[in-house]
Amino acid sequence: MSNLIPLEQLAEQFQTSTSKIKRRIVICGGTGCIANGSMQVRDALIEELKKVGEDVTVEIADGDLEHPFEGTYVSKSGCQGFCQMGPLMRIEPEGIFYTKVKPEDAADIVQKTLQNGELLERLAYVDPATKKACMKEDEIGFYTEQYRICLKDCTIEPENVREYVACGGYLGARKAITTMTPAEICEEVLKSGLRGRGGGGFPTGLKWKFTLNSANKDPKRYVICNGDEGDPGAFMDRSVMEGNPHSVLEGMMIAGKAIGADEGVVYVRAEYPLAVARMRRAVEDAEKFGLLGDNLFGTDFSFRIRIMEGAGAFVCGEETALMRSVEGNRGMPMPKPPFPAVSGLYGKPTVINNVETLASVPYILREGAEKYASVGTEKSPGTKTFALTGHVANTGLIEVPCGTTLRHIVYDIGGGTIDNDGKITGEDFKSVQIGGPSGGCLTPDMLDMPLDFDSLQKVGAIVGSGGLVVMNNQTCMVKVARFFMQFTQNESCGKCTPCREGTKQILSLLDDIIEGRGTLETLDLLEETAKAVQLGSLCALGKTAPNPVLSTLRYFRDEYISHVVNKICPTGECSALARPEIDPEKCKGCTLCSKRCPVGAITGTVREPHVIDADKCIKCGACKTACKFGAVKGI
Repeated sequence: MSNLIPLEQLAEQFQTSTSKIKRRIVICGGTGCIANGSMQVRDALIEELKKVGEDVTVEIADGDLEHPFEGTYVSKSGCQGFCQMGPLMRIEPEGIFYTKVKPEDAADIVQKTLQNGELLERLAYVDPATKKACMKEDEIGFYTEQYRICLKDCTIEPENVREYVACGGYLGARKAITTMTPAEICEEVLKSGLRGRGGGGFPTGLKWKFTLNSANKDPKRYVICNGDEGDPGAFMDRSVMEGNPHSVLEGMMIAGKAIGADEGVVYVRAEYPLAVARMRRAVEDAEKFGLLGDNLFGTDFSFRIRIMEGAGAFVCGEETALMRSVEGNRGMPMPKPPFPAVSGLYGKPTVINNVETLASVPYILREGAEKYASVGTEKSPGTKTFALTGHVANTGLIEVPCGTTLRHIVYDIGGGTIDNDGKITGEDFKSVQIGGPSGGCLTPDMLDMPLDFDSLQKVGAIVGSGGLVVMNNQTCMVKVARFFMQFTQNESCGKCTPCREGTKQILSLLDDIIEGRGTLETLDLLEETAKAVQLGSLCALGKTAPNPVLSTLRYFRDEYISHVVNKICPTGECSALARPEIDPEKCKGCTLCSKRCPVGAITGTVREPHVIDADKCIKCGACKTACKFGAVKGI
């Protein structure tokens, strides 16, 4: 038997140990806030609290279980989502929410807010539209317009298993392991409608069912958590592993019972050191309290989990390449069939799910499939996390019901589009790249389209892992396509010719277009090559690599034609095709540009906007260097 401590006892221990806390201050301990100095903020705050005689702790110790701590508990959390406003601080029970906190703010926070009840408006989030200072989270649209299931508990102390249990943790696993058969678990997850959140959108319960009923009746089976999140700008899985690691372990335990596995592997890229550390700590704590190991919850079911660090190859996000890497081989895709459900890790039946998928499973088992399916759409139930970035006022990690419109995300949660100077423009929306290098672009006429698996597939895009890059009208879509193609070309494992050579050719054709060598024939060849790579590649990396190119060709073809026919980049971002000009609103008429121009292409009088003769200009850059007001464009 394991050293299991009943869940109710663990929950009661946490509640008892924190029952007499005077105040709790939660500082964001996600990677973004830590990089901005949140742990230095914590240290400065502790120092200031001690100066005024406060008893402070940063960890509820075992000694507090019978004698509750009565001072100020300064804890950390996982990523709270609003990364651009970090470091973030919550003060409870008052519910105060401070943003962009610095160590030098600690003294005022203690003396003015904690001792005198004074709110520091300089640390409040200011709504860019209304200019209102928001002192609490429930006043901020970025938070109030979300619906959180997977990220809900990322505000707890991620390294305190008792707090996770106090929030209902491991109840789903206990229910599955002690009262349900493997077939019943698969059916419950299937009934919830949960689909893979890693990009493919395959029904999770069906994948488990296939593995359970695998033609390979080998008793040894595996569960793999795919934490190899590699899309540029995507950090959803990393944040879940950092902020709520036990939810991932619990999801794996449930999957293990569902398919008859006794071993799981969490594959995390080494570039996520904080996620690796917290996942390892979660495994240690779960084993310590008998939540992982042998004879779980007094049954004959045993399950163990190990953490493996990947070297960061994007192709290892593909399930067969990931398994080869776990086995100690070079991470390269393998032909399918056989599928992992039949022959996976070490040739044994294997289930592979991504972090967000597994972290959603405990909620389904705890609250019921019907409750989970009541959120989202009929064919895409539940919620989806997104990394919202780009030309939008509020960036960060969000979670919304599947089927939420792009308009709601960009304008109600994101606060609207911004220009290149950071000013809110409102209607300067050009496109959103969804799904990273494997995805496609969405246009203004798709703002009211529901973001679900099926709707996106119809317009040539995919949910992917959940990256959302918002772009304004100053963005060149040809350069966007090239950026993602450069990434996938670099990450190609080189195993199959269509991907290895085809992505190089696509990249070369895009370079011709951007540098002014392209023709209409170039566009035809680009499209033909992209479709060939899409059809002929072995794995999903190659098959989806051309998506950004084909998507931008489909919706922004006029922009490509302008590059190859008119030899003009409409946005001026491609320097070889940009028309040199001077912004009359920024030009002060100082005459420095005209004096520096070696060919006399600039004319104008003092204190009046100047003009560049594009036909004379040789794009030497002298005028741009001389201009102190950033008025020269297209050079």
